[in-house]
Amino acid sequence: MALPFRKKQEEPKAEMTFVDHLEELRWHVIRSVLAVFIMGGVIFVYRDWIFDNIIFGPVNPDFVSYKFFCDLSHWLHLGNALCMPPVSVSMQTTTFGGQFVSSITVAIVGGFIVAFPYVFWEFWRFVKPALKDNELKGTRFVIFWVTFFFLLGISFGYFVLGPFTFNFLANFNIGTRHFLETKPTLNDFLDNLINILVGCGIAFELPVLAYAFTKIGLITPMFLKNSRRYAIVIILVVAAIITPSPDWISQLLVFIPLFLLYQLSILVSARVYKQEEKKMEEWS
Repeated sequence: MALPFRKKQEEPKAEMTFVDHLEELRWHVIRSVLAVFIMGGVIFVYRDWIFDNIIFGPVNPDFVSYKFFCDLSHWLHLGNALCMPPVSVSMQTTTFGGQFVSSITVAIVGGFIVAFPYVFWEFWRFVKPALKDNELKGTRFVIFWVTFFFLLGISFGYFVLGPFTFNFLANFNIGTRHFLETKPTLNDFLDNLINILVGCGIAFELPVLAYAFTKIGLITPMFLKNSRRYAIVIILVVAAIITPSPDWISQLLVFIPLFLLYQLSILVSARVYKQEEKKMEEWS
């Protein structure tokens, strides 16, 4: 009586057609978008508190990063080298719907950042069935590490790069008679802030990409070592793109962690490469 049932249970699962894959992808996208909109809705409801305490943080004279870097500068006996003058700007909107549109923008981008672990989990659920068993080994904590480095980049952009960038731009003057007054629009401020946060979040995924590309055989640690000089140029270009301000301090603040992440990527790649070589030796 149990044999037919067991045989039926052991039958291989039929391969999905292209239309089936599209249908499954559609539901993953729908659930991800729904999560972003739910988180965005919460942010929109509490928009006043979020704008006062989070969005306008890097241009707030009492922002925690200003005091931290000034204390760090004194602790390192650098005088006031890392101390930044208070940011004093008054923003404006030039359209009737400017504040509403900016609130929607913050809600969507903030919703994506908050929901990022779930969004990536949905992406991983779609990609995972296409991977072979040997490719799945070592991907147990992939969601954690991808989320960790993304949020680490977001934090770096918010607490380090953002304050330096906005402080430089707000206090930069042309001429000596001070005919010009910096009065940015809210939309301009949000564009710069979002570029910094999302740019740093993506750039900090270097170690994860090194792990994945080494795992599938696209790169090797020797390739990364030999390409270090070219990587330095690329990192400098990325630093110039991420930082809206042209000052060398802000670009250096981006270059140093990205270069350290590149060095970490070499170590990660070397470890994965050794593991793959060992598996090949055991298989042969």
